[in-house]
Amino acid sequence: MELDPDEVFRDDEDDPESEFFKERDASKELLVYLVDASPKMFSTTCHTDDEMNATHFQVAINSIAQSLRTQIINRSYDEVSICFFDTREKKNLQDLSGVYVFNVPEREDLDRPTARLIKEFDRIEERFDKEIGSKYGIVPGSRENSLYNALWVAQALLRKGSAKTADKRILLLTNEDDPFGNLKGVIKVDMMRTTLQRAKDAQDLGIAIELLPLSRPDDEFNVSLFYADLLGLEGDDLAQFKAMVGERFEDLKDQLRKRMYKKRRVRRLRFVIFNGLSIELNTYALIRPTNPGTITWLESTTNLPLKTERSFICADTAAIIQEPPKRFQSYKNETVMFSVDELSEVKRVSTGHLRLLGFKPLSCLKDYHNLKPATFVFPSDEEVIGSTCLFVALHRSMLRLKRFAVAFYGNSSHPQLVALVAQDEIMTPSGQVEPPGMHLIYLPYSDDIRHVEELHTDPNSVPHATDDQIKKASTLVRRIDLKDFSVCQFANPALQRHYAVLQALALDEDEMPEIKDETLPDEEGMARPGIVKAMEEFKLSAYGENYEEDDQKVDGKAEPSRKRKANAMKEYANYDWSDLADNGKLKDLTVVELKYYLAAHNVPVAGKKEALISRILTHMGK
Repeated sequence: MELDPDEVFRDDEDDPESEFFKERDASKELLVYLVDASPKMFSTTCHTDDEMNATHFQVAINSIAQSLRTQIINRSYDEVSICFFDTREKKNLQDLSGVYVFNVPEREDLDRPTARLIKEFDRIEERFDKEIGSKYGIVPGSRENSLYNALWVAQALLRKGSAKTADKRILLLTNEDDPFGNLKGVIKVDMMRTTLQRAKDAQDLGIAIELLPLSRPDDEFNVSLFYADLLGLEGDDLAQFKAMVGERFEDLKDQLRKRMYKKRRVRRLRFVIFNGLSIELNTYALIRPTNPGTITWLESTTNLPLKTERSFICADTAAIIQEPPKRFQSYKNETVMFSVDELSEVKRVSTGHLRLLGFKPLSCLKDYHNLKPATFVFPSDEEVIGSTCLFVALHRSMLRLKRFAVAFYGNSSHPQLVALVAQDEIMTPSGQVEPPGMHLIYLPYSDDIRHVEELHTDPNSVPHATDDQIKKASTLVRRIDLKDFSVCQFANPALQRHYAVLQALALDEDEMPEIKDETLPDEEGMARPGIVKAMEEFKLSAYGENYEEDDQKVDGKAEPSRKRKANAMKEYANYDWSDLADNGKLKDLTVVELKYYLAAHNVPVAGKKEALISRILTHMGK
């Protein structure tokens, strides 16, 4: 069997024409975690999800550890560094006091996360006091400024890479809203000034500084005391930040995840509006599929990644052909030769630019025209000055006239038509919900649309639901309606198991992390009396009183549910169910015995033993 090496070893994400390849290549992220290690971080406790008290330091450490695990799977090419300040020991290239850069051997201070880094970081809490230590870095009578030193060290770490090809960020985690509160007079003013200047210098170099404040409900983090000036917050931005302080601490892990995986530019586009008139757009992937990690082929003896090369050998002489191969086409008894570059140019029907064709009413755009997740576009003035101004004018006109733009877009191998739909900005008291911009929707060609054949050609022959059936169905739907449902709330269980196995192998864990399958039905919720009642009323209305469920087969025929219920009632009377529930002995019964109770009370009998017991206790009100 012949194998093409390029097809065997190539991965979709390595395809230069792939959107994911462009997204990865466009911008990787360099991130420095600045973690406050002062005694206040260890003395302040808070309530966690598992009903236990934890210090702010523990919350910060656990959140970073979880983010590192997520990053090493989803964006392993991003680079991170972990830096503690207000420490007793010092470890940094600048030899500044009160700053400790955590790292492991054979890894640079700012580098990709590794399994060894995660394993060592998981043990940092038990070793912290002995190896690093905690102390207040800004105290009266001393000119030491640990926050200034930490920003200096972080800025030095982020010198790596260009601001044009990498997003550089400093993520500061602290519960001290006024680091210079113990100082007075000229010393306080001078130290605050130098620290703010250091932060401004970093921001001028393209480094973003973000704050994750740790606070308690009875002790709110007051960002106005110092950090509003450091972050450059004022007016509406400051009000929005204050409103979100409580929310940020309530779910620190989610906040870290949002910062780790913020929407990044996929590529830059030239939007040609008319001959000689074009603007510059940035595209962003709002949603993308998640697939298992790529396969890396290794050499069997050295265990190093394989590098594939392809050579063409002459069939007559067996010599390696040095010149690029050519293709040919017979035309009028003559052979016309084409080089690979010439063929590529012949096939090129799109330049990769976005070219405006015209406008149509929004009513012409149907739901089934959306072939795949849309791309969000926003103007940029980096290369074409005035792009934002022209984009805003076009955006406002499309919203006012309720029109969408039709444009031609695509690469040389996949040209296609797209729709540009304007989206207005959505604001709430807590901040921006949806930004203004346009969605680039990929449209199908006429051959891609299949018309559905009608099952009933005669409308009079179609059965119609009665008003009572519609009412009962509406009641059932309202009962089982999932509030604020979003597909983003559910993780793919197959991928989670795949990552859990990889994590256990990489970190030498004895047990695989427990995976919760969120796609399984909520048996306990479906057994609530209100839902059971609505379901029974709907079945009675839809199928009538003689409706019989087919759960078992007896001699090839369905056993009537009436007969099963009579048998369950007979067996049900042989047990003292209240006593069994009070003494915790329901678990000693078999699944068949547990179903006697459920069938006797018209409660669903499907599910595992634990679900059946929970359903019985819920029905008994225990």
